[in-house]
Amino acid sequence: MKLDNKVMLITYADSMGKNLKELHTALNTYYKNAVGGVHILPFFPSSADRGFAPMCYTKVDEAFGDFSDVEAIGAEYYLMFDFMVNHISASSEYFKDFLEKKDASRYKDFFIRYRDFWKNGEPTEEQIDKIYKRKPRAPYIEAEFADGTKEKIWCTFCEEQIDLDVTKDATKQFIRGTIADMCKRGAAVIRLDAFAYAVKKEDTSCFFVEPDIWDLLHEIEQTADENGAQILPEIHEHYTIPMKLAKKGFWIYDFALPVLTLHALYNHTGVYLKKWMQMCPMKQFTTLDTHDGIGIVDVKDLLPDEEVEAVKEQMYKQGANVKKIYSSEAYNNLDIYQVNTTYYSALGNQDAPYLLARAIQFFAPGIPQVYYVGLLAGENDIARMEQTKNGRDINRHAYTMAEIEEQQKRPIVQQLKSLMRLRNTNPAFHLDGKISIETEGDKLSITRSYGEDSITLSADLTSYTFEIIENNGERK
Repeated sequence: MKLDNKVMLITYADSMGKNLKELHTALNTYYKNAVGGVHILPFFPSSADRGFAPMCYTKVDEAFGDFSDVEAIGAEYYLMFDFMVNHISASSEYFKDFLEKKDASRYKDFFIRYRDFWKNGEPTEEQIDKIYKRKPRAPYIEAEFADGTKEKIWCTFCEEQIDLDVTKDATKQFIRGTIADMCKRGAAVIRLDAFAYAVKKEDTSCFFVEPDIWDLLHEIEQTADENGAQILPEIHEHYTIPMKLAKKGFWIYDFALPVLTLHALYNHTGVYLKKWMQMCPMKQFTTLDTHDGIGIVDVKDLLPDEEVEAVKEQMYKQGANVKKIYSSEAYNNLDIYQVNTTYYSALGNQDAPYLLARAIQFFAPGIPQVYYVGLLAGENDIARMEQTKNGRDINRHAYTMAEIEEQQKRPIVQQLKSLMRLRNTNPAFHLDGKISIETEGDKLSITRSYGEDSITLSADLTSYTFEIIENNGERK
């Protein structure tokens, strides 16, 4: 199925039920008209990072099922796949063959060797300082080859995620082949994970390096387009960078909306929310929650710095079991710019503000994505996080089929489903339509319109009550 302007679920293959077949059953049993698309987070064999260290893209992890299960879901819901354009697993056949055969390996050009990349085989301290990095040192691993020699190989993230050299023909061919195959397997949208790190050049930040990054994106876009799919570059950074992508016609994420919405609900004002909604494009996917934490860096300069700090503190004070330590090194947090929590718990596990948050999201420009924990208004899973000591696992509860059925009894889950069905079916939400926002004091009004159709969300940001009025005056 092609991309459709309907709510997209984000889920792991084994988080709503234990595999893809159970996920499909859960969708058809409870969410047939509420969910239009599914972003199945990486379902390929992987050696780390919950799927984001893929060993290959040619098969499905056997624990989840196989491609027939993916394609069966894709026959009823449009699908998003992940392509990790920046890296491949250290346990992949590509990297293992390189370690075994070194210069004789057919995959030797896949990887970035320090000896070839840097003029003197090593970066200077000044060059290291310029790199936008995720580790407090130069980004590399010390690779040991079968002949006993060692070399530094570029590695931005964890040691199981070895960076790819996207400038080489062999890698470009691999990328083209992988994108084309994903499209044949049913991908309507291909999410480019960590793409901004993919282009490296000496004496730069090695992050979103222009103009080279545009060449890479357009090459990938061309392959996807030839095979009937869209691409979605994923980036957590200052809002001006995704806006650059939008101006060049790419789909983007609205990662600013989660914190702006929290700020509006905590502080009973829609002033900053209004300004952002008037700026952001329609060609975007909106989020409140994802498989990662709630991003803070994305909202810089959309909120004053003191307001950003205030909303972080409010998350800790007003949220349920939202603690600073869960977003720290003690819980293997990689990114100091994220707060680890479910969105429901960030709002104190309270139904009224949570439902309003979703209503705001659904009226915002773009196509809404709802993470599976958010779909079930899930609370912070402290037990899972304490077991793994991974802060992000606080928002990664694995629901059994019995739990999913039980959750359907909660009014908030049913109310959210009703909102999703409305968002999917009302013609006023057309992406070629218009949006107008009014805010005064603690009142917020958002109207979406297309042609003769219009629909208005009228909300009180203090009481968290709201009503939805269609153009015929009917209240929903």
